[in-house]
Amino acid sequence: MTSSIARAPFTRRAWLDTFQVCTALAVAVITFSVMGSLTAVGAVVLPTVVLVAIPFIALLACADVFTAWQRSRLAAFTGVRIPATTVLPRGTGSLLADLLKAARTASSWRQIGYHLVVGPAIAAVGGLAVAFAWAGALVFTTMPVLTWLLSVPGSDNTVKAMPATVLGPVLFFAAPWLARAAAAADTACARALLGPTRADELRRLTESRAAAVSAADTERRRIERDLHDGTQQRLVSMAMRLGLARATLEDVPAAAMAVIERAHEDAKEALKELRDLVQGLHPAILTDRGLDAALSGIAARAPFPVALTASLDGVTVPPAVEAVAFFIVSEALTNVAKHADATSASVTVRALDRVLTLTIADDGSGGAAIGGGGSGLAGLRQRAASVDGTLHIDSPIGGPTVITAELPCES
Repeated sequence: MTSSIARAPFTRRAWLDTFQVCTALAVAVITFSVMGSLTAVGAVVLPTVVLVAIPFIALLACADVFTAWQRSRLAAFTGVRIPATTVLPRGTGSLLADLLKAARTASSWRQIGYHLVVGPAIAAVGGLAVAFAWAGALVFTTMPVLTWLLSVPGSDNTVKAMPATVLGPVLFFAAPWLARAAAAADTACARALLGPTRADELRRLTESRAAAVSAADTERRRIERDLHDGTQQRLVSMAMRLGLARATLEDVPAAAMAVIERAHEDAKEALKELRDLVQGLHPAILTDRGLDAALSGIAARAPFPVALTASLDGVTVPPAVEAVAFFIVSEALTNVAKHADATSASVTVRALDRVLTLTIADDGSGGAAIGGGGSGLAGLRQRAASVDGTLHIDSPIGGPTVITAELPCES
């Protein structure tokens, strides 16, 4: 510990911390002057609702610029990289809507508060204390010399200044630790107020996840189109030609005809498997006619009566959510047909408050549970979770079984 104190003034860290604190003070003076002036103009000079928007826009723009400045400063001195957060919206809507959004965002006021209050306060206290420590170390250490140079010949001021010289080495060895504490406070406050909040991080993760899901859905639709327009059409053509050959060729050896018949059956089976694969990737009817028509097709193909009620008027459902809804209903009805011994089922689809709600009910024997043998219900829950949705199952022994899925969507 003693050796650390002795080496502290001569380390690279001591001077980096000192320069960090000093630059923090210089930057704080500039930011406080500019943003404080804009705040005063908005609050005093232009108090009307319309005109106050002008300095407010400038205040938000300055907050973005000065935040980037502070992030660069901390990265240069400490290596700490604060994730970027934008205060002023980038043309996401009308100017008034953007301003109202910024005014309701906690990050906006946290950054403005840092530049106007916290940053200047920390920089002033830490910067002045560190500057006083280093300057005091120099002044008190050289006090006898300075006193001798400035004193009147014959006076004893030099002798009187000797005790104060002790403060010089004390401040010299204390200054690095003071600079370290001030730099740590500067970094901690900047990270807390200029970086993203937990809500920002969660929103960013949600947006990133939604973008990944959307990209995956787009890729699935591209593959579906390529298979439908390319491979599937070739298989259809091959099956038709084999069928024509099978029906029209005469005087063909029995062995050759058997090969043609087998090839024809294989082509039809491959075509069926490819259609099932394409349907599993992304049903074409979803793209062509929408979710309502796609669900009607599922209900019509079920081996028991299915009552479908869909209320989607005026609601925009993202393609990825449409696909998840389609597969949940399709797989749920498949499970009913395989395991429930049901005679009828109902499917209700409603969109309200940016949530698409699916309710699939049957009059079967009940007893369905997540992880149950062959139920596939865990897969339904995973599909819902892929778009940040939820899925609940109510299936008492003896029935009925009700599956409710809630998927977030745009309204």
